[in-house]
Amino acid sequence: MSEQILPFSSQRKNLVSERQQFLRFVLLPDTNLMISLSEIAAVLKIPFGQIIAIPEMPSWVIGVYNWRGEIVWMIDLGQLLGFTPWYQQSVVSSHHKAVVIHPSTQDRKNRSSGDLVGLIVSDVNDIEFCDTDKLHSPPASAVTPDLAPFLRGYWIKENGDIIVTIDGDAIFAAMPKE
Repeated sequence: MSEQILPFSSQRKNLVSERQQFLRFVLLPDTNLMISLSEIAAVLKIPFGQIIAIPEMPSWVIGVYNWRGEIVWMIDLGQLLGFTPWYQQSVVSSHHKAVVIHPSTQDRKNRSSGDLVGLIVSDVNDIEFCDTDKLHSPPASAVTPDLAPFLRGYWIKENGDIIVTIDGDAIFAAMPKE
């Protein structure tokens, strides 16, 4: 197996070629993204009004949500990545869709409160199987400065669809510190 370094990940991880499962989701209007299933704790539908706003946070931090007695920091993934903020989208829904992630290097048994982040997304699609050596690094000119720190690479499916792969650990690194 060959190793490949993808330059846009803030962690600059070495990826050993292997077949992994990813969850594919959408940010409006038409951005397809995916994140490794190993980083996902849950996919939730959260009724509006259940997320409690926290003052003096970056604009992309929506607030916190109580999920099974645990605090989940909810973020507007679109705004964080430099896309259209959730509040500016014409969404007809009574709930948020959230992909809840945990740090990939974390021992789940020793997880503390606040170690979960919910990514507010427009829609959640399918599970994709992808060989990590098929992830490509985009040219620097094709990536916005907002997206670059969170980008693990991109994948071109056999049907020609391009899916951006994001790095959950990079999202945790961007979270406000206490």
